[in-house]
Amino acid sequence: MRFSKPLVRGQLVKRYKRFLADVILDSGEAITAHCANPGSMLGLNTPGSLVYLSKSDDPKRKLPYSWEIMEADGGLVGINTAHPNGLVADAILDGTIAELAGYETLRREVKYGKNSRVDILLTSPDKPDTYVEVKNVHLMRDKGIAEFPDSVTSRGAKHLYELADMVEAGRRAVMVFLVQRTDCTLFKLADDIDKAYAKAFAEATERGVETLIYRCDITPEEIRASTRLDFVVPSV
Repeated sequence: MRFSKPLVRGQLVKRYKRFLADVILDSGEAITAHCANPGSMLGLNTPGSLVYLSKSDDPKRKLPYSWEIMEADGGLVGINTAHPNGLVADAILDGTIAELAGYETLRREVKYGKNSRVDILLTSPDKPDTYVEVKNVHLMRDKGIAEFPDSVTSRGAKHLYELADMVEAGRRAVMVFLVQRTDCTLFKLADDIDKAYAKAFAEATERGVETLIYRCDITPEEIRASTRLDFVVPSV
């Protein structure tokens, strides 16, 4: 995914009310940006951090700037949770995620389960329908190890159980954790943050849900999924 226009740099003043961030641009202008991230952003709220913003030309938008990327721990981190589904879809279509290659059709936001929508549905006459759920990952507490989740996510646990139901109905189900950090080489579940999610993950895995972890290459010009990471088996 290439950004359509150059990103604007600034320094983070504070993130608040979940979806707002005050930033001082390099030009000296003080602005409020939209933060498209409902999580806690644990470890990514440090005032003074270098951030990169996109700017919309839509006159109807109350906040023209959107927070896209930041510098943290010596690397770049993508914080916009609106992007991962598209990034994974692109990586499937261009063959980067080889484990999900070879399907005839890819559809997004398809209804399934109990009033849910799967992020990506892959279909082909010679393969079982494949349900792909995507989770954005940007938490790192131990150097080089990405973690999910960064806050309690009952919705995430619900998705795991619904994916497991698809497997038992004869379909294939895959959980893709997309690490929007350039400084991680491993992935693990943050079971101390959300034990219920870790339990649901263990049960879903036992019922046949597959797991893939891919890290992104990130620059101020582009974000793309690139490298598969190893998974540290959870303690639950």
